[in-house]
Amino acid sequence: MRKLFLTFFYTGLSPFAPGTVGSIVAAILGYIILLYFPVSTLILLTILITLIAIKEIDKYEKLTDTHDPKEIVIDEVVGVWLAFALSGATILQMVLSLIFFRIYDIWKPSIIGKVDQNYKGGIGVMGDDIIAGILAGISSALIYQLYNYLVTSGYITF
Repeated sequence: MRKLFLTFFYTGLSPFAPGTVGSIVAAILGYIILLYFPVSTLILLTILITLIAIKEIDKYEKLTDTHDPKEIVIDEVVGVWLAFALSGATILQMVLSLIFFRIYDIWKPSIIGKVDQNYKGGIGVMGDDIIAGILAGISSALIYQLYNYLVTSGYITF
């Protein structure tokens, strides 16, 4: 059951880019959740998953004697859902959120990299993705607002 949860229904076992696969599946499920429920539901699920994941990752890492193994992608789920919650629920915002999240999660600029390097266990695994999700949501919202401004001002026409 722990492996099912931490690998997000085994998407983390993908032989190719497990973090990206987990992020895409998380985005699809996040989209479906937002079709039927308010954003507050996604936020509450994200908080619940984060709290459970920190403890479960600690146990898994002790059991496997590893830190942040690639098969753990529950952190990507939390990051993507945070980005969605902060950015907005249009398809464009979700796509931007997913793209920005993957860029920040792979590149690990600034504080994201420091959290990844300096914190171990569940806090470290979840922490960098939480920050990447927050920054991705803000980046997506800013780009979306700029896009809307340019369209409504007539700078971009179709």
